[in-house]
Amino acid sequence: MIEAFGLSVPQSLAEVCDPRRCAVILYDMQAGIVPQIGEGQQVLRHCQELLQAARARGFRIFFARHMFLPHRAAGVGQLRRSMIWQRQEDPLQLRPMITYGSDAWQIVPELAPRADEVMIDKITMSAFEGTFLDIAMRDAHLDAFVIAGIAMEVGIEPTVRHALDRNYIPVVVTDACGSKEAELKERSLKTLAQTGEVLAVSTAEVVAAMA
Repeated sequence: MIEAFGLSVPQSLAEVCDPRRCAVILYDMQAGIVPQIGEGQQVLRHCQELLQAARARGFRIFFARHMFLPHRAAGVGQLRRSMIWQRQEDPLQLRPMITYGSDAWQIVPELAPRADEVMIDKITMSAFEGTFLDIAMRDAHLDAFVIAGIAMEVGIEPTVRHALDRNYIPVVVTDACGSKEAELKERSLKTLAQTGEVLAVSTAEVVAAMA
């Protein structure tokens, strides 16, 4: 740890992964999303390891959870996204997708949140956009987070980039992040690495750092 100007600047992974300054974010590990990814079960197992370690050390834990507004209430961007994802040219033919309270919207039972863990519902890709996540973390004096979940190129990368603009220190758990295609995941990790600010580590490494 480097001390300067009355601040403590962490240098090592273990210094970043201190529950007094670091949160854990599990991104969109939902019943309607995990099965869409070929490596979904492998990612789930790593998320279970991460969650177990975080709970043992008393980390503040946040679950990001995506949902779509009902089509009649959705705006242009939401409708267009649904049309693209469903490959549908007529918005009147869209089927409901991951709506509030649906089975698909729920966090998978293997990661069932506890009463003292926080749910962040969102309609955006960044978990910071339009949610209370930033306020909750700032109020708890958290300036870093460990993130895992699905999907790397769709939501985790935007969340990490948004976090960098807010001056957080992000730790991406590479084998606990899923993607539709391996090359998309590698591309996201490579572009994030170019910032020089993102720590990209394995589940084993971050669990060891937490301990």
